[in-house]
Parts: sequence; structure tokens; C-alpha cells
Amino acid sequence: MDDMLRRARMNDQRRSQRPALPACVPGLYVQHRDRGFVAHITASEVAFSTVRGLTVSVPLAYGADQATADTAEWLVSELLGNAVRACGDHVPLVVEVYVSGRSVQVNVHDPAADLLPHRSAVAMDSDNAESGRGLGLLDMLAPCWEVVSSPVGKQIRCHIDAK
Repeated sequence: MDDMLRRARMNDQRRSQRPALPACVPGLYVQHRDRGFVAHITASEVAFSTVRGLTVSVPLAYGADQATADTAEWLVSELLGNAVRACGDHVPLVVEVYVSGRSVQVNVHDPAADLLPHRSAVAMDSDNAESGRGLGLLDMLAPCWEVVSSPVGKQIRCHIDAK
């Protein structure tokens, strides 16, 4: 019984130390999750900007270093942009970002299970290309990223180790 009360008090204390999340508005619904957040969004400039900001501030609040949080922000930006290019404007997306040990996990869900990421033939060091480097950078920053089926389509999972 004492152990159960102690765990309940610790959980209450952790909840009171959580970073503030924005209020829910149409197209943006954000919730706490263990050591991170989950955002249900409709693709829009405001939603993307808010989620990018949370992708830096929330992991920092849970002990991630700045470089890892910045990498997470870049990954979220790239994956959200890819989802809009693949699925179109106003696509419903789910973004999860959380700290796990000394790393940060980034998961982005979109409804297009059949539209899988594909690499372009653009060289990473091309001076002329305006796009096509995203998955190469993803490989460098989160080398074990994966695509899995999810209840809403597919989920791209990226694991970022602390620097």
C-alpha cells in the first residue's frame, strides 16, 4: 500500500512539472504523453509551426540536449512536408515526440498507407537540386528510421540518439 501511494505521489509530481502545451483549436489537438507530446493536426502553417516549436521545447524540458532537440525539429519538418506533398493540403496527421532514455523518438502518422517514401536520384552534394535530399538526411540523422502500418495508414518512426 505504501509503495502504491509513493508511486501515485511521484506521478502527480511529474504531471505538475510537465511543460505547458497550447490550447486545442480546430486543426490542432495536443496532449501530453509520457515524457513528450502527441499532436493531432490538420496540415496547416500554424499547426506545423506550433508542432515544430513543441518538438524543441518539450524534449528540452525532459532532459534532451539542444542538438538532439534541433535534430528532432528538422525530422518533424521534413516528415510533415513529405506527408503534405504525398497526401495533399489539409491532410490529417498525428505527430508523437518523446524522450526515451538518452534519445528522442519522432513518429509521424499519415493516412496514405500505400504512398511509401522513395529516394530520388539527387546527389546529396548537388548544387543545382532544389529538393530530393530529405531521405538521405533522414538516413544520416536517424539511421534506423522505419515505416510501419498504423491504424490510420502508415507511421514513420525515427530514433535520435543523444549527441
